[in-house]
Order: sequence, then C-alpha cells, then structure tokens
Amino acid sequence: MNREPTLTYVYAVAVPTPELFRTVASLRGVADAALSLLPLLDDSGPAAPAFVTSQVPHGDWREEALRAHFEDLGWLESTARAHHHVIQALSERATVLPLRMATLYEDEERALAALREQRPAFADRLALLAHHAEYGVKVYVRPDAGDGDGPDAAPPAATPAPGSPGKAYLQARKRQHHAREDRYQQAARAAERIAAAAAPHATHAVRHPTQSGPLTHGEAGPDGENVLNDAYLVPDDRAGAFRRAVQQAGEDLPGVRVDITGPWAPYSFAMPAPRTTGTDPDPDPGTGTETPGGPT
Repeated sequence: MNREPTLTYVYAVAVPTPELFRTVASLRGVADAALSLLPLLDDSGPAAPAFVTSQVPHGDWREEALRAHFEDLGWLESTARAHHHVIQALSERATVLPLRMATLYEDEERALAALREQRPAFADRLALLAHHAEYGVKVYVRPDAGDGDGPDAAPPAATPAPGSPGKAYLQARKRQHHAREDRYQQAARAAERIAAAAAPHATHAVRHPTQSGPLTHGEAGPDGENVLNDAYLVPDDRAGAFRRAVQQAGEDLPGVRVDITGPWAPYSFAMPAPRTTGTDPDPDPGTGTETPGGPT
C-alpha cells in the first residue's frame, strides 16, 4: 500500500537536550501530527541546532491548497493555535527560535540542507535568546462612561442657556472633543513612561503596529483603541522588576489601561523564516489573525 506523500513542516529551531526530546515526544502539532527533532548528523557537535518538525500531507499543504486555506479563517485560527501551542510548550523547556507558521520543505533532506546552511546564524540567535522571554505591553485609550463620543453616539443634550440651541450643541461637542484629546495625551504620556521604565530591564524592544477591529474586542471594548503595542525581550532574572516598573509607569493616568502579557516564546525577536523550496506561498499566513495567546 502506497503512503500519501508528505512535506516537512518546521516549527522552531532548538539545541537538542534529553528534556527537549521528551517534550517533543509528548506533543502533537498541526493536523494532529506527531513531532520529531531533526538534528544535523555530521560532526557538528552536541550543541548544533536542530529543527522541530512534523510530517503533513502533501495534498493539504502544497502551495495551491495553502492559498485556499489562508482564505478560511477557521482553518487559519486552528492551525495558528496548534503552531503556537508547540512553540510555547517547547519554550517552557528550552531556548527556541520560533519560525513562521507554514514553514515547509519538500523533504527532510532539504530541511537539513537549510539547517546546515544557516547553522551559524541560528546558533548566534539562540545564544542571544537564552534565559530570556518575550513580554508584550499594550496601551489602550478607555472610553469614558457616558462620554458619547463613538460614531453612533446620540447627539448631546443641549444645556438650557440663553442664545441659540445650536450654539449649546456645538459647545457640548467641543467639550467631548477636548475630553477625547485629553485621553490621547494621557496615552502618549503612558507610552513615554513605559519606554523609559522598561528600558533598564529589557535587552531589546520591538514596536508593533497597533491593533484595531476584532483583535481588540473583548479587551478594551468596541470603542476602545489600542495606541501602543510593544514587545520586550527580558532576562528571566529581571522579569519581576520589568512587570513592576511597567505597572507603575501606567498608574495615575485616568482613561488609559496598560496590559502586560507573557512570558512568551520570543516571536518578535526571531530571525525571518529560512527560505523554503517553493511550497510556501507569498502571503504571510499570520495576516488577518492574531496568534492565539501570543505577544502581538
């Protein structure tokens, strides 16, 4: 009986250890596939990086199929969750270099060739990430109760006063505008404080685009706005001080909420995914969805 052809799916780069082997053996990846370590089998030495991989059906993961899958938000979300689950579980046991979702090779030999070619860069990055974790910091402008400043808000009631009712209406709208501007200024001050407070406790930082639409629902509310979305690479022994410093930096700013998440695998500080063998379509598979529970 002929077996269905497969592709090699790569999740991350890590240095093999007995604990990592045990962790890999206990996990399932995308499409509920078993995981394995793909190490270099030459004289690279025990500290040589390895790929964490699984085999996925060629028919479901070839380029044409992936293009269709990327239009299916249900498939995209479940696959992103499975990919993230593997990387997060690995990061709790070892230093890992996460790779982009749907990093694929035609077979293990081609994956090994890429691993061998990029070994020095992978080793350098793993050394940089050792004993560090990623933390996310987001700042939201919170809507004030009764502010009435949303796009569907009812016009403010005109305060009885001498003169035209239209003038009272415009004055009320002006007060709303000033209140909204005050919240943005508070958010800007929070961002400045956080950057200054976080710097002594982090080795690297990345500023991501702010989030909007469905990504922020359930966090700041439908009228809330994400105005800062940063990631920090923090040494493990500085994590507590980092959290305290960021929390204190966001205090005493009404209308502003600061969220700290982590520790995460260092997605924001990983190198670009290695070149693949023509199976990876051009669109970024992360576009239009958030890695569940992840830092961005």
